[in-house]
Amino acid sequence: MKKTILLSILVVVVQLAVGVSTAAQQPARILRIGILIAPSASFISARVEALRQRLRELGYVEGKNILIEYRYAEGKLERLPDLAAELVRLKVDVIVTGGPAILVAKKASATIPIVFATAADPVGSGLVSSLARPGGNVTGLSLMAPDLDGKRLELLKEAFPKVARVAFLWDSGGSRGGLALTEMEAAAKALGLKLQSLEVRSLDDFDSAFARAKRDGAQALITTPGPLINTQQRQVLDFAAKNRLPAMYPSSEFVEAGGLMSYAPSYTDLFRRAADFVDKILKGTKPAEIPVEQPMKFEFVINLIAAKQIGVTIPPNVLVRADRVIR
Repeated sequence: MKKTILLSILVVVVQLAVGVSTAAQQPARILRIGILIAPSASFISARVEALRQRLRELGYVEGKNILIEYRYAEGKLERLPDLAAELVRLKVDVIVTGGPAILVAKKASATIPIVFATAADPVGSGLVSSLARPGGNVTGLSLMAPDLDGKRLELLKEAFPKVARVAFLWDSGGSRGGLALTEMEAAAKALGLKLQSLEVRSLDDFDSAFARAKRDGAQALITTPGPLINTQQRQVLDFAAKNRLPAMYPSSEFVEAGGLMSYAPSYTDLFRRAADFVDKILKGTKPAEIPVEQPMKFEFVINLIAAKQIGVTIPPNVLVRADRVIR
């Protein structure tokens, strides 16, 4: 009897040991991160790389404990719903997005956590209930900054005081919609500038917009963030260069690609910080409990090579204020 009992105990112990060993050998579940972006992959590559770099610093290794599913609309906003639906079908653990893709992602899922790296007005657009208490499944980083459009226009005017007529190229399908025009008109009026509205709704609108700018005697160009404008970056830069127009752009990517000036929040910094939101969510914190954060880093970038190409000189008092100068 004793031998039988001892044998039974031994069998149980062995089974438990085998079970623990098997469990220890089971690989941890690989987490899936979806990235839903309206512009092209090439335009936004530096921002996405900043996100990936921060994820690596936090211990996430692609192919080991995370998989990243990339979905880019290439500036074609009508593609966003299908791309968002793909990520939902893949059952990703979190979606990272920005701009007009945020609302699309939110409509696609009310349960998958969503982190926005760039939202123009998260409260006003209905993305979150408040910045401190987002509620729902969405949180992230806001682009909201007081008088940002006014600051861009002010720097342009300071650099080129003789400019009186400025063409404003804006994407009505962007996350701010008509608000971009309203704010820029107010800024222009305060600076005594005549603003020429160049609205684009599709890829076919750029040629006619540029033709109007030339016909009406635009002396400078300013643009606002938007997926269409971002996707047509080369066309916009070529127009400004060909017509020798001093231009202020909404992100450093334009200046790095040959544009004259930009003043904006650091988008790479925002995407980098978005990785910390992802980390918190993957570790169990609900998006509703993570407050929306504001931009912390702004950049004024000047390209002196571009200035030389169009035959303009940046005054020393403006040049000294630049955070970065491309020579």
